[in-house]
Formats: sequence, C-alpha cells, structure tokens
Amino acid sequence: MISKQQKPIKSGFHAKTNADEIIKGVDLSNKVAIVTGGYSGIGLETTRELINAGAKVIIPAKRVEIASKNLEGIVSKEDIIEMDLGSLNSVKKFTDGFKENFNKLDLLINNAGIMACPETRMGNKWESQFAVNHIGHFLLTKELMDTMAENDGARFVSLSSSAHSLTGILWDDIHFQNNPYDKWMAYGQSKTASSLIAIEFHRKMKDKGVSGYSVHPGGIITPLQRHLEKEEMVALGWMDEDGSPSEMAKNFFKTTSQGASTTLWCATNSDLSSFGGVFCEDCEVAKRKNEVDESLQRYFGVADWAVDTDEASKLWDVTEKMLIS
Repeated sequence: MISKQQKPIKSGFHAKTNADEIIKGVDLSNKVAIVTGGYSGIGLETTRELINAGAKVIIPAKRVEIASKNLEGIVSKEDIIEMDLGSLNSVKKFTDGFKENFNKLDLLINNAGIMACPETRMGNKWESQFAVNHIGHFLLTKELMDTMAENDGARFVSLSSSAHSLTGILWDDIHFQNNPYDKWMAYGQSKTASSLIAIEFHRKMKDKGVSGYSVHPGGIITPLQRHLEKEEMVALGWMDEDGSPSEMAKNFFKTTSQGASTTLWCATNSDLSSFGGVFCEDCEVAKRKNEVDESLQRYFGVADWAVDTDEASKLWDVTEKMLIS
C-alpha cells in the first residue's frame, strides 16, 4: 500500500533552496540530534545548520581524526564518537553510550553511505553497500527508538537516492550470493532499503508522536563518488570528456548546501508535523514516478517499491532476522 500523503504539498521551497533558508527562524535549542556522516559533504552542511539553529549534534564517525579536523570550530570534540556502520558491535557500543548520556533524542539523521564500491563482504557475508547503508543504520535506528518514543515531535530522516529507481529489494538474492555482483544494482537496492526503513519506522512510531521521512538529496558531487573513474562519470552523463560538469549536471546538480536542504526541511519544517512516512526531494514531498515526465523518471519521483508499506514491513522483519543469524 502507498500512502495517500505521497504527493506534493506546495512547500514554498525548491530544488536550489539553500540550507540556511530552510533553517531561518527555526529554534532547536535544547534539541539533541545525531547525524551519521555528519562531517563530510552534505552531512557537514546538515550538522552546521542544526548547530546554527541551537541543536546539540552528536557525530558518530568511523574516522574520528578526519571528523575532528572537518568539524573544528563547529562541534566539540567530545561530541564526535567513534562508530563504524560496518560493525554491529561498534554500532551497539555507540548506542549504549548515547543512552547512558542522554535521556532523549529529537532528531536522528541517517546520512552516511557508500556508493558503487567494489564487491566487499562484511558481517555474515553481507554485501557491503547493503550492510553499511542499511543494516548498520537499521541497528542504530532500532536501538534508539525507545529514546525517541514519547518525545513529541521527534523525527527520523533516512537518506535515499534517485538510484532507488534501479531496483526494489532483491528478495531472492539480497547479498549477491547466487548472481554476479553489480555495484549499481547493489547501491540501488541499498537506497530502496534506506527509504523503506523510514516508511516502517513511521508506521511503528507515529502513535508515539514520532515521524519518519525518506529523502533524496539531489545530485551533488561529494566524496561519495570516490570509487568512480572519470570515464564512468562521463558515461553517466555527469561530466563532459574534458572533466567539466555536463549540461545535465549544470541544470540539476546542487551545491552541498542545497543538497542538505531537503534533509533539514524534513527534520524541522512545521508543515510536516501532521504526517510522515513519505519520500521527499527538492524540499517537497515527491511525486510518484508515474506522475513525472518520462524523460526525467530516472532522476525524479519515487518508485512505488520504495514507499510500499508491505515491502517496508517485510524488509524490517528480514533485517531483524539477519541481525540474529
């Protein structure tokens, strides 16, 4: 089933709205936020604006030294805490420590991710993109739900991607154990999962006053592209042969500030306070794919499989079983 609320609401913002425009007039004093990957790319912009609005932001970081350097003068060192999404023990250690030090969590933003990387296995022979982008974030979210519950107005934001349109969940072979590994299908599947976790979270938490949102931040050149060769970015249409941005990139790609805006809109905007469980893009609730011009469907709109409540519930159950297998 697809939520009837999966339709634009005339937010008044747009694709190129800057992050500071979203946060203008928002008071997050006494609010506590967690931003995974909050020290690089759009995550760093997200962190900066949340702090500018008065929030206390905790940054789980695989690379604490790099995070500390990037966040110098923005976040206190004691608020940067080691956590590796590829290690369930590391995630559990982080959540246990957070719950010891804080009795509430207002904003959980699952922003970190890896993209189109060479085949790697983690944990119980899990495919790495699914493991990092989904399973690690799933455990983090699940462990913190009680800390968010009954905290009226708390919100969960999970970052997906236009790549979710490549595939739904590959139920028969999630970890590419029977079929050849395809880095883009693996990434697309992980980003569908990133959307579905927000859909099911919202269903489970809405009666406790907590909402969940999935976000496609838009096309942005960030360290996420580190595994891509120039030739591949040319083939994808992001870059011309001389290495300069393509016409498509110039028209549709965003700055890191603009890329953080939809996350911040979902995390803070009062227009969303009465509903959730939707996929958002360009500071707006996204249209479904069949409502988008066919030539733009690869980049805009949400595929039904990424907001289907039955798929979301199934994925939640399947992932729980992975954690105990």
